Amino acid sequence: MILSTTFAGQDVAVFGLGRTGISTYRSLLAGGASVHAWDDNAKTRERAKAEGLELVDLHDADWSTFAALSLAPGVPLTHPEPHWTVKQAAAAGIEVIGDVEIFCRERQAHCPDAPFVAITGTNGKSTTTALIAHMITSAGKNAQMGGNIGVPILDLESAAVDTIHVIEMSSYQIDLTPTLQPTVGVLLNLSPDHIDRHGTFEHYASVKARLLKYAGLSVIGVDDDPTRGLVQDARATGSSPITVSHTDTVADFCCANGLLKHGGANCADINGIVSLRGSHNAQNAAAAAAVATHLGLSDEEIAFGLRRFPGLPHRMEEVGRLGGAIFINDSKATNADSTSNALASFEDGIYWILGGLAKEGGIAGLREYFPRIAKAYLIGEAAEVFAQTLEGVVEHEHCGTLEVAIKTAAAEVGNAAASQPVVLLSPACASFDQFPSFEARGDAFRNQVLSIPGLQARSEAEA
Repeated sequence: MILSTTFAGQDVAVFGLGRTGISTYRSLLAGGASVHAWDDNAKTRERAKAEGLELVDLHDADWSTFAALSLAPGVPLTHPEPHWTVKQAAAAGIEVIGDVEIFCRERQAHCPDAPFVAITGTNGKSTTTALIAHMITSAGKNAQMGGNIGVPILDLESAAVDTIHVIEMSSYQIDLTPTLQPTVGVLLNLSPDHIDRHGTFEHYASVKARLLKYAGLSVIGVDDDPTRGLVQDARATGSSPITVSHTDTVADFCCANGLLKHGGANCADINGIVSLRGSHNAQNAAAAAAVATHLGLSDEEIAFGLRRFPGLPHRMEEVGRLGGAIFINDSKATNADSTSNALASFEDGIYWILGGLAKEGGIAGLREYFPRIAKAYLIGEAAEVFAQTLEGVVEHEHCGTLEVAIKTAAAEVGNAAASQPVVLLSPACASFDQFPSFEARGDAFRNQVLSIPGLQARSEAEA
């Protein structure tokens, strides 16, 4: 645990008592702060009490005594309107921060030269974060991975010159980190997402770009127009960001056709690495290699790390094979842009399971991939709307539930004309109409697929 000594002897309000809030509470308390913690949800408060937290109803608190409000990233800061605690903080004239900001202050106070890599982007940030950390540990160095990827940053080891913090950051976390100054800042891509929490795409993009503002080195993907614009703006001010791409061969690091190049020379080959299937993962690999190179890893160490990368659950995760067909769990694809990466990874023979709680724009933007789809299986609230988009273009069937979709697709994929057909769960939707999270949806897919008679699990295929 990182002790939050920079708030020692001060009163701090903490709102939101999920995993991040509880971690923040304990870090502040251990560092010598007086912590006043609360959550609007009664069940969450009971869980926090069961874990030993002492709670204070912030509705009745004297906000003028607080040095800061530490807000959980899931709580609205600006849109659709500021949370009541944010309004109280503004009225009292105190700052609103998050747990990554507390880490940044501890690092600055005790070890400002400690390596700190921060990664963001609309898509691919978890895979890239995990890949960077994996490369570092494979090379025998100490990587501490956390943030939005799962482990709260204050639960990690303290900043040190021989410890590299590799932190995934959501736009919500960036918004709560005013002194963010990573050694390396990575922005992979930008496409519309979380507009309900940022108001406009322009505001969302500007928040993401803050991660680069004070970074020692900026690594920017150049495979979409908004990020290319950021590179142009940076160069106009005299900055020299490192560019990464899966198409632009003049980028500093390019991974096209599976060959990773830096400075015009091949440094690794990702062809055949199942965990890095698809052009989006080629960009992730290029970004990870750029960071690893800056941190002093050799081409050989980078290539070794890429070959040994196990991948992440729910992100183009190969679950198993049935005859010549493969089953892919891409439940993390909660928007059409992310699903486009999955559909682009296969030339034809896609038996596509999609649907859930639709996001703005639906799947109309995926039309270029429709010829690759053998059949679509629709589930959840979005089924009817998606059917209208697919009508007359892609054969589709209303399945209602994920269980029915898997059974139907598994029964039909054996008749595929493609040499290697794929049953692909890539929903292009949030999960909350039928599942509590994309992880729960992906777990349900994996468990049911593994129960199919005759299916060979990926672990068995690799043995």
